[in-house]
Parts: sequence; structure tokens; C-alpha cells
Amino acid sequence: MDFLLKPWPWYVSGPLITLVMVILVYFGKSFGMSSNLRTLCSIGGAGKYSDFFRYDWKAYRWNLIVVLGAIIGGFIAVTFLSDGSPIALNPKTVSDLQELGFQNAGASILPPEIYSWDAVFSLKGIAILVGAGFLVGFGTRYAGGCTSGHAISGLSNLQWPSLIAVIGFFIGGLIMTHFLLPLIFGT
Repeated sequence: MDFLLKPWPWYVSGPLITLVMVILVYFGKSFGMSSNLRTLCSIGGAGKYSDFFRYDWKAYRWNLIVVLGAIIGGFIAVTFLSDGSPIALNPKTVSDLQELGFQNAGASILPPEIYSWDAVFSLKGIAILVGAGFLVGFGTRYAGGCTSGHAISGLSNLQWPSLIAVIGFFIGGLIMTHFLLPLIFGT
């Protein structure tokens, strides 16, 4: 059971991801999570209001199973296959986050400074969630996919737009980490 309870090394998880991608390419499918929102909206009848949602969503039903599997797999992993050890963060990252006021950095996946009900229902919390939701939704649509779709599926298919998008994701992450996070949470 120790093998299941500890994080898997790259030489196990990497080839498994590769195997999944080879299977998807073989069957002519492409992986991505954000496209499922379009599928769900189309199923719900959004095509009556926007041409963007008028397409053959039945061809993408298989990807909804991927989302369901990710939800179920995540629940099983956290509930039954977790040994309760803290997140393995670099000590420098932990100290930097603690300087910003994240006291449980490295000890919890969801920091209460952002995700507790008190934080969520504050003016700052609502502004962060609405702003971040808008940026993620707009960015996903503008980039033609999410980080998982571009970085895993797009790069494995050698798509030039995916390489550009992934470089943009990294640049955005660096800007967020070094400039915006201290600006938002700095004291």
C-alpha cells in the first residue's frame, strides 16, 4: 500500500500520461477540461442563445466521462489513498507564503486565508474570486483551451499554438507569483 499512498515518481506517472495520450491520438481525440463547459452549456440548451454552443456536442460526451473520472479519482485519492503527510513544498516557498500571511502554507491544500467562508464573503474575497473566474474563463476561451489541454494534449500533438499558449501560461504564472500575489496579499 505504500506505493499507492505516496506521490508517484515521474518515471511512473509520466509514462502513464504518455500512454493515455497515445490512446487518445490513436482514436483521434484530444484531451482538455475546459471544452467540457461548452459541452455542458450545449446540452443545457445554450445553442438557442449563441451560435458558439450550436455544434454536435454528442461527439464530445466521452470527455465528460474524463471529468467524472477526475472527480471520483480525486475523491478516492484524498479519502482513501492519502497518508495525511503535508504538501511537499520548497521551504523557501513556505517562508515566502508565510510572509504574505498564509500561515498554513504547506500544511493544507486550500489556504483558509482565501477559501474560508469569512475570506470568501469579504469584499476582497469576492473581488478575487470574481476577477479570477473572469480571467480564467476569458483566458481559456481566448487561448482556445486550458493549461491541461494545451500543455498535455496540444504539445503532444506538436501544435505550435499550444507551445505559444504554454509559454504564456508560464509567463503569467511568474507575473502572478512575483508581482500580483505580493500586491494582493502583502501586508
